[in-house]
Amino acid sequence: MTVVRIRHGVALAAALTIGACAMVAPTKETRGHRVETYQLEEIVPGVQTRADVAALLGSPSITAPFGDDSWFYVSSVTRTRVGRTQAVDEQTVVAIRFDERGVVQKVETLGLDDATEITPVARVTPTPGNDRNFLQMLFGNIGRFTPGRDSGRMPGSGI
Repeated sequence: MTVVRIRHGVALAAALTIGACAMVAPTKETRGHRVETYQLEEIVPGVQTRADVAALLGSPSITAPFGDDSWFYVSSVTRTRVGRTQAVDEQTVVAIRFDERGVVQKVETLGLDDATEITPVARVTPTPGNDRNFLQMLFGNIGRFTPGRDSGRMPGSGI
C-alpha cells in the first residue's frame, strides 16, 4: 500500500514539474511581413515599378517618412522569456528604393548586425503650474467658493 502511494506521489511530482517547465519555456513567434528569397529574386532594379513590387510583395510595413522613395518590409522572430518579456532572435528589413519615376533602383536586405543601438533621452518636459506640494493640494480650494452666492445648487448638477 505505501509503495503504491509513493509511486503515485512520484508520478504526480513529475507531472507537475513537467507542467511547470512548459509554462516558462520560451515560445517563438514570427511577426511582420516576411519576404522570401525567391520573391526578392524577381525584383530587377531599373525594370520593376512600385505597382510591380506591390503586386509581388504587398503593401510595405513602413514607407520613407519624407516622400515615397523607400519602402521597408520588416519581419522578426521573437521569443518570450521568463517574466513575459520579449527578445528578438532574428530581424530582417528589406529596403526597396525607388527613383522619382517610381522605378526600383536598389534592393537591400538588412539584419540585426546592421542595426544601430540608440539610447533614448530620459528627460521629462516640465508642465508649469502642476508642481504643488501636499499642503497646497490639501488647502488649495479654501476660499475659492462663496457659500452664499450659489446657495441651494449642487456642484455639477446644472440646477
